[in-house]
Amino acid sequence: MDFVKPAEVLQSMIEAGESKARMNRVQMLIRGFLAGAILAFATTLAYTAVSQTSVGLAGALIFPAGFVIIILLGLELVTGNFAMLPLAVLKRRITWMDMLRNYFWVITGHLLGCAFYALLYGLTITKMGTDMSNPLIQTLIQTSETKTLGYQHLGGAGIVLVTIKAILCNWMVTLGAVMAMTSTSTLGKIVAMWLPITIFFAQGFEHAVVNMFVIPAGMMLGAQVSVADWWLWNQIPVLVGNLIGVAVFTGLGLYAAHHWGNPVKLSTKLATIQGGRSGLASSDAASKLGTRS
Repeated sequence: MDFVKPAEVLQSMIEAGESKARMNRVQMLIRGFLAGAILAFATTLAYTAVSQTSVGLAGALIFPAGFVIIILLGLELVTGNFAMLPLAVLKRRITWMDMLRNYFWVITGHLLGCAFYALLYGLTITKMGTDMSNPLIQTLIQTSETKTLGYQHLGGAGIVLVTIKAILCNWMVTLGAVMAMTSTSTLGKIVAMWLPITIFFAQGFEHAVVNMFVIPAGMMLGAQVSVADWWLWNQIPVLVGNLIGVAVFTGLGLYAAHHWGNPVKLSTKLATIQGGRSGLASSDAASKLGTRS
């Protein structure tokens, strides 16, 4: 049996949050860089699938491949960290400053990784800037403008709308990361995390890291979007919405569901659970479990 009980999953989240906060800044930066670039790879793969099949759901079915790679390789995705580090703070394993330090360096890594891939991908689909006929160019431009100017057109309601879509997005995305902890087998992790990610992508919700690629990529290709438009009408409210969605409905929600009024205390080390089946004594051990997201 490779199923991990919910109470143990909750303990894994706390231990993973502590391990993530203990990494040095270079590790956070590199893991954030790689995760951002890989998620950008998955995004263009999904757009390619939609372009070739004219079926929107095709992109959603294939996009989780990038997420699976990130989880299995133990990389850092800030949208997942939004769930695990607050739990570690709640259990007094780390401080608020430890949590904010992780967020800062991982987000910086995401921005660099997404920008790096956007530059190389832009050169590829434009044939070094000589051919603008590839349909994916217009896809990126239109998506970039829709994700910024589309909300700007709605004014205050646009800010509320993009924040709600970000909350709904990360509620599902982080369930993917958490579901990966419900199995000790590689196949079990892949299957468990695939469904929540498909749900988020198929419905067009807003994910902060995906947008760190899509919007600047569209800007590089000619979208009429400024840096201020990007951050004010999308990136900041999406980061806030992603944080709210995951901290409330995944992190604190699961904690309350399994711990509220329960006198049984969580163990201090996963190694004490199930004969050490899912022990997380170090950050390296955490990455082996695929808890990095």
